[in-house]
Amino acid sequence: MDAEMTFNSPSYNRYFEDYTEGDIHRLGTITVEADEIITFAKRFDPQVIHTNPEAAKQGPYGGLIASGLHTAGLMMRLYAEHYLPKAASLGSPGFDELRWLEPVRPGDILSVNVTVLKVTPSKSKPDRGAVTSSIDVFNQADELVMTLTCVNIIARRPT
Repeated sequence: MDAEMTFNSPSYNRYFEDYTEGDIHRLGTITVEADEIITFAKRFDPQVIHTNPEAAKQGPYGGLIASGLHTAGLMMRLYAEHYLPKAASLGSPGFDELRWLEPVRPGDILSVNVTVLKVTPSKSKPDRGAVTSSIDVFNQADELVMTLTCVNIIARRPT
């Protein structure tokens, strides 16, 4: 995995104030491994298109594909490592508008771009704020394979 860091502060010293509406952050890449597709699917999404390469050839996608939830997990790996602040991340109320647009296959190299949509200081808890982000996941052919919106609660920089 590599990452193009576009923040002015490293993740261990990043706070709510470091997120700016309109900024786009490129979070690097991660490779999709066939054995990880199968292992994940056998445990969490046991459909033949995710668990059996031979049977998947006869399926609607013509071969093995990653579970959408596995794809979301791969995205989350890059998001947590390169976008979320290490000490100031206070959780998330969840994802919105999650869409899987193209199948993700073994050997695909996924990249993640995050756009800061909205930065909202909390009115009831002045030590934090909400950062709303649009997340786009692309494969190596620059095809958009997954999109979602996420809200993260992030602590403000201590004074």
